Amino acid sequence: MWAFHTPQPTQPPSLFNPPRTPPPKLPSSSLTLNPSVSTSTPNNNQLIQSLCKQGKLKQAFKLLSQEPDPTQRTYELLILSCVHEKSLSLAQSLHSHISENGYDQDPFLVTKLISMYAALDSLDDARKLFGKTRKRTIFVWNELFRALTLAGFGEEVLGLYRKMNRTGIPSDKFTYTYVLKACVVSECLASLLKKGKEIHAHILRHGWESHVHIMTTLADMYARFGYVSHASSVFREMPVKNVVSWSAMIACYAKNEKPFKALELFREMMVETHDLLPNSVTMVSVLQACASLAALEQGKLIHAYVLRRGLDSVLPVISALITMYSRCGKLELGQLIFDRMEKRDVVSWNSLISSYGIHGFGKKAVQIYQEMIRHGVSPSPVTFISLLGACSHAGLIEEGKKLFASMRKEHGIYPSVEHYACMVDLLGRANRLEEAAKIIDEMRIEPGAKVWGSLLGSCRIHCNVGLAERASSKLFQLEPLNAGNYVLLADVYAEAKMWDEVKRVRKLLETHSLHKVPGRSWIEVKRKMYLFFSVEETNPQIEQIQSLLIKLSAEMKEKGYVPQTKIVLYDLDEGEKERILLGHSEKLAVAFGLINNSKGETIRITKNLRLCEDCHSFTKFISKFANKEILVRDVNRFHHFQNGVCSCGDYW
Repeated sequence: MWAFHTPQPTQPPSLFNPPRTPPPKLPSSSLTLNPSVSTSTPNNNQLIQSLCKQGKLKQAFKLLSQEPDPTQRTYELLILSCVHEKSLSLAQSLHSHISENGYDQDPFLVTKLISMYAALDSLDDARKLFGKTRKRTIFVWNELFRALTLAGFGEEVLGLYRKMNRTGIPSDKFTYTYVLKACVVSECLASLLKKGKEIHAHILRHGWESHVHIMTTLADMYARFGYVSHASSVFREMPVKNVVSWSAMIACYAKNEKPFKALELFREMMVETHDLLPNSVTMVSVLQACASLAALEQGKLIHAYVLRRGLDSVLPVISALITMYSRCGKLELGQLIFDRMEKRDVVSWNSLISSYGIHGFGKKAVQIYQEMIRHGVSPSPVTFISLLGACSHAGLIEEGKKLFASMRKEHGIYPSVEHYACMVDLLGRANRLEEAAKIIDEMRIEPGAKVWGSLLGSCRIHCNVGLAERASSKLFQLEPLNAGNYVLLADVYAEAKMWDEVKRVRKLLETHSLHKVPGRSWIEVKRKMYLFFSVEETNPQIEQIQSLLIKLSAEMKEKGYVPQTKIVLYDLDEGEKERILLGHSEKLAVAFGLINNSKGETIRITKNLRLCEDCHSFTKFISKFANKEILVRDVNRFHHFQNGVCSCGDYW
């Protein structure tokens, strides 16, 4: 919690004429909020205001020194002009003048001054001003909440909110939106979720549940914590919904791995709300959902709608289109959209860099980055996450290390946990595990689950038991309920034929009542999405699918296909293990595509997990045996299978 001290501030050099005796200060209760009630010379105030509107701030300041009684409106325009000129020194001088004239307790001007300091990135001045303010109206509190929330000081806002509630000042619609946003502006901690729920209860107790803006912000708060069901409940119970409400809920689904629901809700919005039109924010989320599903035909329909609505000039929408096409396997269409852009921002460049990266074209991704720099566009932290990921998929170790070093040296960007996780993945995939572990040991920030997860994933690829045990030990502390970490460790033990340890880890899963995330794959056929789970039994064509897989497996064995039964971590005979492998969701989706796709049409599949070794080998054989082009996007990257070869070069 910030403490608000009130030491005597050091006054900045005055821009006014030599000091004069200030007029007697008025008590705060007598200050007017009506600029028209004043004994000042109208001409001076009007002239100062006119100079502010013309952008002649320094001339306005000189004239201010000759005005014995500036009006509230005069001060307001001077404050706005300081922000426009981005001059902190002038702002501080103006604040001093306001204090000297006895207006330092005027709640209206205090609110404007806090806003001014926030806009000039001087929150310490805003805090000091708030600490000296005796009459804190709800507008004063709200302005400080807004300033601190935008700057990321969420916990400080929540502490001040508790203090405000103790004073008995009732919250208004702006208060609730600021404090709800404060819950998610920093890390989404469990303690902050608890605060969000308390604010939710406060909203209900005070009868604000019908206010659309508050409830939309509340739903968004739950969404950012990943509490999709809570967000959905808030959304469904809203008596009135606007386009922002619908957009927030669609974004909630799209960003929390529920793309099907995102598209369903979008269709519901189009059907049920004839008076509401989706905006650019809505379309970005819908395109993200199409990208997640690799739903190319759906994405094309959305693209057509974007064109009809004239939203194709909005930069975030264009960037989302680039990403959508590349995630659907149409990298050339993403590149075409990028090439036709009249204006590009860093997000557009990042989209293209990421697109080439997940397709395994690491060198091309680096070339695009270099071109971006030549165009004078400064990289963002996301740029380097995309670049390091691209280097990892392509095995560009030295290039990745150089880019990582350049972040701070050349661009002043301090590596975050995500950047370190990328570096660990880069080195780990290349079996430079000790070097990856050294990076973790030398980190100046807490590694966190992402970094240790990258190390454990690499240990799974290269069967490094010692480091896997070290990484999993940390992960069990950080994420005790993440079943994936236990499964990865069990995979390492199984690869090393340490069956007693496999049983021990399985026992841990049972003790914590955890279950492995089921593998699922989806495929788009004739503009409809079909979802498959491992050992699927609900699809009406399941018997035909299974029959085809058994037939293909038998024929491919004669051509050299060997089922990778070692990945089945159960004590079963080889035949039963092979049956389990044939039930993997990706194989079911491939067979469904072979049955239902048109001749010559590419099969496009998305999987929620890393592609297993057997599915990878099986799909390579299928692409050659059935003479079919197959695109599979797993959780990490694209696999482009054609004529028995995968674009990843078996490096994934």
